[in-house]
Amino acid sequence: MGYPVTYHCPRCEAVVELEREGYLADKSVTPYPLEGWTYVDADGDVEAADGVRFVCGEDGTLRDDESGCGDPFYLSYVRFEGGEPVEPRPESEYVRLDP
Repeated sequence: MGYPVTYHCPRCEAVVELEREGYLADKSVTPYPLEGWTYVDADGDVEAADGVRFVCGEDGTLRDDESGCGDPFYLSYVRFEGGEPVEPRPESEYVRLDP
């Protein structure tokens, strides 16, 4: 049995809703993907990947009559390797390097 779970877009604060199973192991919601995580679209098998890729306002997940910004954002689940939780890092193309 699934339950509606809501998340906020980190850019525009629009609320999206996703049907999820009873056990949740959410790590973070970020405007960028995490390195090493695999993501599925919101209409895919959201329990089979490491997270969900939303497109704010364009993937049919907005709650109520909100409008979204059209940018992608990412729900990442807790991941384990060798029994230890993996510390998340943004993918290298999203890392900002200050001179």
